[in-house]
Amino acid sequence: MPDTPRDEGVAKVAELIKDVKVCMLTTTGAAGRLVSRPMAVQEVEFDGDLWFFAEEDSSKVDQVRHGAHVNVAFASGDSWVSVAGDAEVVRDVAKAKELWNPGVEAWFPDGPEAPGIVLVKVHADTAEYWDTPGGRAATLLSYVKSRATGQPYSGGENETVRL
Repeated sequence: MPDTPRDEGVAKVAELIKDVKVCMLTTTGAAGRLVSRPMAVQEVEFDGDLWFFAEEDSSKVDQVRHGAHVNVAFASGDSWVSVAGDAEVVRDVAKAKELWNPGVEAWFPDGPEAPGIVLVKVHADTAEYWDTPGGRAATLLSYVKSRATGQPYSGGENETVRL
């Protein structure tokens, strides 16, 4: 799998995930098993870091504290992105206020200063993406072409970005 230059890759990943509202955060549980759960994506410009709100006493926060390696998976109609890195638990009311939005308020009605709210910050090391410009129609056309010509299916662009 080829590597994309960092600046170009960060811009591409940012473009692919900018409209995704929910992703899957994967941590490692106490028994070493992978655990994934949906998380609301905070609307900030992707620069290699991702931010999430969480309850301080949640299992995901405990898992981050005991094994910082995480994966965050994004999917849209025509692209998929897998971000791998390390996470940390951050207690920062100013950052929580900066990231606060009506969607977060639905989960945390007492506001960004409420006790028990923390942020999970993911420092991405790499991102791998699969992009099929043109969406499902282009994917279907490529599949039909593959079947008709006997040539391998080309599902679009697949790159790895080192962050």
